[in-house]
Amino acid sequence: MHLWSDLVTWFSRHAVMPLLAWLHIAGLAGDPREIAEAVMIALLQVAIIACVFRPLETLAPAERWSDRKLTRVDRQYTLLMLLGIFPLFSYLVLTPISNYFGGTADGGSSDSLLGITHWWPGLDHHPLALFLIYYVIYDLVYYLMHRVQHAMPWWWALHSMHHSQRQMSCWTNDRGSLVDGFLQSMVLAGVGVLIGVAPTDFAWLMLLGELVQNFSHTNVRFGFGPLLQKCFVDPKFHRLHHMVVDEARPGLHNCNFGQVFSIWDVLLGTALYGEPARPTGVGDPQVDADNGHGLVGLHWAAFKRFWATVRTLEGWRPGEVSFDTAGRPVRVVHAAPAPTVCPPAVPAATLEGATAD
Repeated sequence: MHLWSDLVTWFSRHAVMPLLAWLHIAGLAGDPREIAEAVMIALLQVAIIACVFRPLETLAPAERWSDRKLTRVDRQYTLLMLLGIFPLFSYLVLTPISNYFGGTADGGSSDSLLGITHWWPGLDHHPLALFLIYYVIYDLVYYLMHRVQHAMPWWWALHSMHHSQRQMSCWTNDRGSLVDGFLQSMVLAGVGVLIGVAPTDFAWLMLLGELVQNFSHTNVRFGFGPLLQKCFVDPKFHRLHHMVVDEARPGLHNCNFGQVFSIWDVLLGTALYGEPARPTGVGDPQVDADNGHGLVGLHWAAFKRFWATVRTLEGWRPGEVSFDTAGRPVRVVHAAPAPTVCPPAVPAATLEGATAD
């Protein structure tokens, strides 16, 4: 821990503080050490994805691809999000909000009326227990929010960009509309502010959640086994959440919404187990067209769907929708599925180890 602290101090002095001074925002941002730690955590996450999860995809792929070109844009977005957008958003937006709503100068929660340690002061002396309580709350909020992302058409218009990827890989977790990411961050960080999560703790919460999601999106054919998979999300479990709609059982893909703990899906009736590995993507050809876009085009396509949907009455009625050529929502009727809805399979893609544990 001394080495980590020394690295944070060095990076803060030689990189973060000069940058904040150059941007003339030193007085608006949070503690430079906390910003430095958040960036270093992001670098650690990228290193784990590249050096651990990516090799696993080569060793034990759930699906083989002759060309990984569709994964490139996800890798670009991961680097952009983790090393740029998230640290800036966290410490230039969320930290001032936290301070305004009663956070202490060091980011603590004892002065916040909704803070956990305000009602249970003894937890201040048990940081691990406090962190675990924070994380259970954080993960439950994520599960509920994720259900809304799929159920509310205007939010699905944004979130569908994440699901459009046919070549789901360890980089896919951060693939998503910036507007969708902003809304997610506001919900999750807003809850963090209310319950009194310190900025540094929130960064570690995000790292834990993001790393598990990076792993759960990894293109591998194994999971955690029959017992642990009932508690934790693994790649086999989450791959079913991303599967292309099955015309024979069209509602099957509305499952497995958990981020880290699969227990929420088990308790609330959305868990799906025992299915073979399936191709990933979406059945809506308008959303599937995202695979033909680059980084900018992806965001523009998702925003056009969102803007066309959020202005309609249908966009505010919960339920599954597809989108017409103008991006407006069209209610999905599974009783009469269109035979051309499912996109063609990626050339030379073959599923492997569909029933492997």
